[in-house]
Amino acid sequence: MPTPHYGQPRYRSIADELREQIESGRIPPGALLPTETVLTAEFRASRGTIRQAISVLREAGWVATQHGRGTYANPRLHTSGSDKRAASEVRHRQVAADAELAALFAVEVGTTLIEQESVSRTNGYVGEVVRTYRLLTTRR
Repeated sequence: MPTPHYGQPRYRSIADELREQIESGRIPPGALLPTETVLTAEFRASRGTIRQAISVLREAGWVATQHGRGTYANPRLHTSGSDKRAASEVRHRQVAADAELAALFAVEVGTTLIEQESVSRTNGYVGEVVRTYRLLTTRR
């Protein structure tokens, strides 16, 4: 069990310990982190505290969580030194609203929407794809 870091919240010290494990390679890039149950036992902390620690890591980009699959060490942060090359591309296009988007926007199926797709890459590896939609507005 890690030594407590006095003066900071418990979830922060757990997040720091997990980040150090990722940085050192004990948790390799793309590897699944231990389950919440394992982490609660290892750190002798509540599930809520473990979730806060993972949330801190997720916000900092150290881990990514996939619903139903678990939390993985984020490989895009684990490139060596000067080889780190980050790039982003943003594309816009007009799309017709499918049933799900139409329901979300409270419009008819087929209504024209603007889709913005942002792709972030580091050293050629896709780290994140984000798609956002908005209604097409016409100015008069």
